Amino acid sequence: MSKRDFYDVLGVSRSASADEIKKAYRKKAKELHPDRNADNPEAESQFKEANEAYEVLKDADKKAAYDRFGHAAFDGGMGGGPRPGAGGGPGGADFQSAFSDVFDDLFGDFMGGQRGGGGRRAARGSDLRYNLRVTLEEAYNGLQKTINVPTAVACSTCSGTGAEGGAEPVSCPTCSGMGKVRAQQGFFTVERTCPTCSGLGQIIKNPCKSCGGSGRVEKDRALSVNIPAGVETGTRIRLAGEGEAGLRGGPPGDLYIFIDVARHELFDRDGTNLYCKVPVSMAKAALGGAIEVPTIDGGRGRVQIPAGSQSGRQMRLRSKGMPALRGGAPGDMFIELAVETPVNLTSRQKELLREFEDLSEDNNPAMSSFFSSVKSFWDSMKG
Repeated sequence: MSKRDFYDVLGVSRSASADEIKKAYRKKAKELHPDRNADNPEAESQFKEANEAYEVLKDADKKAAYDRFGHAAFDGGMGGGPRPGAGGGPGGADFQSAFSDVFDDLFGDFMGGQRGGGGRRAARGSDLRYNLRVTLEEAYNGLQKTINVPTAVACSTCSGTGAEGGAEPVSCPTCSGMGKVRAQQGFFTVERTCPTCSGLGQIIKNPCKSCGGSGRVEKDRALSVNIPAGVETGTRIRLAGEGEAGLRGGPPGDLYIFIDVARHELFDRDGTNLYCKVPVSMAKAALGGAIEVPTIDGGRGRVQIPAGSQSGRQMRLRSKGMPALRGGAPGDMFIELAVETPVNLTSRQKELLREFEDLSEDNNPAMSSFFSSVKSFWDSMKG
């Protein structure tokens, strides 16, 4: 049985362009795919026939040979053509190539991309990271801050196309816009990135002199960033579309700002709570009394110290901590006492302390308990 004319199989004229042939093939492949024609026993053979026709007509050299000699160009009758079954002819074992075409061309759109390098012609720009250090006060109040970000922006000379004068890129002649080329090695078809267009599927005949054909240039950008109140170290802020410009007019990436809150000389932070260690005199701790402490909002808080307070004792100022980043009640501020032993005593102070010590045998319960335990320990060791 004689083979049908390949142009008739795909339903195109002999003067059809490569894009028209590809479009016709994809339409036929979708119509005839066996998975969609379970009730049509002839669909599989027609599907293979369409693949066979496309394998020849998509290749410029094979198409030229077919236009001149017809099917005889691939039957061995014209001398130089590929042999059937050698992997290069339409009737041969080029199953890998046809199989790849089916999935790339038929299902590429359903998988969110295009065949070969076509989906990368206008590549999305890279996401950028910017580390921003703020003070604890800035984290408490929030702020509007201007930052300078070095990044790649769309070239204004070529409007991001990469071509001189803003001209559109043209289809790569090596891969016919696919972004990849195939080479037959025995029974296997090896596919690799097109060396001419680097997988983009397009080339620029006259590259823009300002950007060298990339469609983007390096430049520092000043951006205004809103830092919300309550941020802490590790908080990430995303600025959509403020990343690196896309290649040849592609969409830009995003900018991610990572917050680092600097340590404070007075306050330690744990979530929304703040901790402040306050030194107090031995006399104040013993007698008790009120002291003033700083708060993160720049104000003052008054704290009453109970008589007989020890180092490490904590007192709380409610709602004087950090604000919650995503709403909710603010944290608390905890005052931790650090009882300070006096230094550089005068003779009179030493005299008074010795007199005080002589009168304080019953005023140090922790010390009395400790040394009582020590005496019991020593006695047990002797026994």
